[in-house]
Amino acid sequence: MTITKGSVVLFDYTLTDDDKELIDSSKDAGPLAYLQGESQIVKGLEKAMEGKSAGDSFKISIAPEEGYGLIDPEKIAVVDADQIEGGDELEEGMQLEASHDSEEDEQVVVVSKIEGKKVTLDGNHPLAGMNLHFDIKIREVRAATAEEIEHGHVHGDGGHHH
Repeated sequence: MTITKGSVVLFDYTLTDDDKELIDSSKDAGPLAYLQGESQIVKGLEKAMEGKSAGDSFKISIAPEEGYGLIDPEKIAVVDADQIEGGDELEEGMQLEASHDSEEDEQVVVVSKIEGKKVTLDGNHPLAGMNLHFDIKIREVRAATAEEIEHGHVHGDGGHHH
C-alpha cells in the first residue's frame, strides 16, 4: 500500500541540523505514527511521504518554510524581569507559559537572553528558521480506521490511546 491521504504511517527517523548535529530520533521511543493528510508532521516531510510504501528509506532536507517556519520577530519580546513571576530566578533556556488576555491564549516561550533586568522571551518554535535533515525508514502503511479518521489521529501502537 502506498501512502495517500487517510493512510496510517509508522516510520523511524533521525533528524539533524545543517552541522549534522542530532536534533531528534525515534531510535529509543520506537516508530512515530501519524495520519497522512492531517498536518501531524511538518509539511515538507508529509509531502515527501506521499506515494512511498512500507520498506522505503530516504533522506530529505526541508527548508524552514516547509518545516517549522521562519523566525517571526513579532513572537520575540523584551520585558523587565520584574514583570515575570519569579523573574529574579530566570535562566537562559528556561521555558515559561505566557498568557495574553486569557488562559486560552497561553503559549510556551523560551528565555533566550538575560541582560541585567531585561529578559528576551521567544515564542517561536525552537526549530523555526532551521533546515531540517531527515533520514527516514517507513515501517508500516495501512488504511486508517473510520474511528481514526473521525478522531483525526492514529490509535494503537505508536498512536493515541483512549
